[in-house]
Amino acid sequence: MLMKRKEFIRLGMSTLAIAGLNAMAPGICSATTSKVFNVHDFGAKGNGVTLDTATVQTAINACTQAGGGTVWVPAGNYPIGTIHLKSNVTLWLDYGASLLGSTNHADYPTEGLRAAREGQSECLLYAEDAANIRFEGLGVIDGRGYPKFFPKNAGPGGRDNRPSLFRFENCRNLTFSGLTYKNPAFWGIHLVDCRDIHFDAVTIRFRNNGANNDGMDLDGCENVLIENCDIETGDDAICPKSSRNPCRNIVVRNCKLSSATAAFKCGTSSRGGFIDVRVTDCYFYDCPMGAIKLELVDGGRLENVKIDRIVMKNVGNPIFIRLGNRGRWYEKKGIKQIYKAGSSNVGISPEGVPVGILKNIRISNVDAEVTVEDRAEASRVPYRHHKMVNTPGLTDGEKARSGPIMITGIPGHYVEDVVLQNVKISYPGGGTAEDAKRIVPEDIARYPEQFFFGVLPAWGAYIRHARNIKFENVEMQTRAPDQRKKIVLDDVEGFVEQ
Repeated sequence: MLMKRKEFIRLGMSTLAIAGLNAMAPGICSATTSKVFNVHDFGAKGNGVTLDTATVQTAINACTQAGGGTVWVPAGNYPIGTIHLKSNVTLWLDYGASLLGSTNHADYPTEGLRAAREGQSECLLYAEDAANIRFEGLGVIDGRGYPKFFPKNAGPGGRDNRPSLFRFENCRNLTFSGLTYKNPAFWGIHLVDCRDIHFDAVTIRFRNNGANNDGMDLDGCENVLIENCDIETGDDAICPKSSRNPCRNIVVRNCKLSSATAAFKCGTSSRGGFIDVRVTDCYFYDCPMGAIKLELVDGGRLENVKIDRIVMKNVGNPIFIRLGNRGRWYEKKGIKQIYKAGSSNVGISPEGVPVGILKNIRISNVDAEVTVEDRAEASRVPYRHHKMVNTPGLTDGEKARSGPIMITGIPGHYVEDVVLQNVKISYPGGGTAEDAKRIVPEDIARYPEQFFFGVLPAWGAYIRHARNIKFENVEMQTRAPDQRKKIVLDDVEGFVEQ
């Protein structure tokens, strides 16, 4: 029987969470007791050359027809195209077993797949309207989505048709345990409107592979526990989204997260909102574009978020909280992100959804070291196309990416009730007297990224269009002189620092 929402949150914060999640799917047995379907018995070769899509799919179908069980993948290398997962199937990969994404785009057909609401429809592993699916073992699922095989916008008519690693729609009782996931062409694990999900001891390695390599994209998902995971990604590591329905009851704990973009981000898709989110006991490292990003720009509600006991090392902007008015309807086709510079009245306007509500955020017990990204390292990231910069001193881009806490709403719509408690942050410094005079654009409808606002006039915290913001025992310092103010407030009611 499924747990109620309050029960899940209580268990998600205790050692009983694993037992509770396992109890959600009593029909799933362990690999040692369930019916076992060896993919070799269905003709799979595992020789690294022969395409094993059909044979693996046949094993999955046979498992489902038998009422459920385990599809066993012994050691070997199994090239596959799109595979459809079914209800009551455990996919078990032994140590030394690798499912390898085909490098031929023709092996990722979209016939029979629900059209993706956001991103591409192509994917390696797919499921819809299914229940009780588990991924277990010590093997590897490697998308092999390298840009030389899957260049961006190379599909018919310039369409971006790079496959994701996973795309699951409207599924329940999902377990990801122990496997390693590598190298998607596009997003990694994309779950849409799914519920009762458990990630445990998962390893993700997507760094420096290609553009848009998110780790976990959880769109409109409910009752999610992510624990003991080790994640390195090019794009956002853990990213709740809400293109239509809200994300609810998300628990992240005991994880190591590294990303070229963000360790933990709610957004950008945010029409449904994010409610009851907990992130605790995590290590965020090597995140040059920021660590924590809480964004609500398409309506909905973002509230009741608690982030506690976080260590950050070698990160950019440490905390970015943004209420905006992009106002996107995800039923529309041909959606494009707007990254260009400029204020909201220069070619960028809201798309129609009313402004949402962002409130009740608690961030506590954080120890963070903000740094400027190493230039040589930045130039080695293949999808950024950055050239090595030899300019003495910090560039504006480097300052913007290693800037202060930013909490900002828009005129007439405040971010409300944010508490930072027991927070210690070390910044690089280097701001000039000219930086202290910077005028910050509103950019109410633009894609929400902190560094898009440019160099901010504060080195510690910039707060605008906000109400009831409390800093309690927040220690901030710079490692080099900085001529900007520590904290700048603009249209802020009820700021307390103690």
